Amino acid sequence: MNRNWLFVLIAGVLEIFWVSGLKHADNSLEWIVTIAAIATSFCLLTYASKSLPVGTLYAVFTGIGTAGTVLAEMVVFGEPFNMYKIIFIATLLSGVVGLKILSSSKETTEMEVKGG
Repeated sequence: MNRNWLFVLIAGVLEIFWVSGLKHADNSLEWIVTIAAIATSFCLLTYASKSLPVGTLYAVFTGIGTAGTVLAEMVVFGEPFNMYKIIFIATLLSGVVGLKILSSSKETTEMEVKGG
């Protein structure tokens, strides 16, 4: 996996934490961790955007964050399980994976054309 895509993955996982933190933070320490997660997430995303296609990068980032947040709310915070949510998350993730695959094949093609 390309280092920049790893940064996007980490930023997406951090998004799960900071979105949940915005909803559930109750004390100063939790707010500090939430703010640190926001800052780190966006720094990683900004760094990765310098060499990855921004549209695909953002779709992957938000897809990870959205799916992860919905699942975390159900598993960790006791939100009721809803089969429709799972179906829509699966649909979202299949689109994100498809975009990532297309982006990877385009990067490979461009490297072959350039002689890399």
